Amino acid sequence: MKVMNNTEIKNMFSLEGKVAIVTGGAGSLGEGVATGLALHGADIVVTGRTLETLQETVKKVEAVGKRALAVVCDVTKEEQVKEMVQKTLDAFGKIDILVTVAGIAKRFPAEEFPVDAFEQVMDINVTGTFIPCKIVGNVMKEQGYGKIITVSSVRAFAGHPGGYAAYGTSKGAVSLLTKQLATEWAKYNINVNSVAPTIFWTPLTQEVLEDEKLKKIFLDRIPMGRAALVQDMVGSTVYLASAAADFITGQVIYVDGGCTAG
Repeated sequence: MKVMNNTEIKNMFSLEGKVAIVTGGAGSLGEGVATGLALHGADIVVTGRTLETLQETVKKVEAVGKRALAVVCDVTKEEQVKEMVQKTLDAFGKIDILVTVAGIAKRFPAEEFPVDAFEQVMDINVTGTFIPCKIVGNVMKEQGYGKIITVSSVRAFAGHPGGYAAYGTSKGAVSLLTKQLATEWAKYNINVNSVAPTIFWTPLTQEVLEDEKLKKIFLDRIPMGRAALVQDMVGSTVYLASAAADFITGQVIYVDGGCTAG
């Protein structure tokens, strides 16, 4: 059994020499996670549907001295994900970390929720998490190691009156998928965990958080009294991607200011 020496323990949060894929890498959360991983030493591949916006994340990663690659990819399309993974391997030779940030939210009262909108949320949030995990998981299986971090939500833990029939259901599926993959892939030395935030400030939530009535509904449920910031997600993601979390798998870490505590 390998025991860490003092130098390894001191450096257990370092990601130096690691290669990470971040899906949804052009959004506020994806950009923040990609840059955070890079600041701790990882080279980064970011995926999304628009090359121009992905290149903005690439510039930020390169600005901190790490290599970066942007790959246009629809995470709901298996062949596109396979091509993205192959481009990553061609460029970097391995994949140490996968963070599945790509996702959407649509809000309607349940009794009025359009079925096509419901299916779109499920497709992107659930299928779009599973496919990258599947394809990258096979690479990690061959390598004999890897770290996968999915993105769930407090909406997977409890309902909300704000019209989350699709989003909450999809994130509940992501949380269980995380546990399922963790139990199947532990024998391959692949850790699969999830980070689950409460509502946080991004362009996608600005409409909600700038509506004082809606904002109060959310903040009243958060003991720490504020929405999450993108940087609140970085520490937990870096932790789960690092050697510090080598014996942690199948867990959902709530980054929620105490929202799920009571």
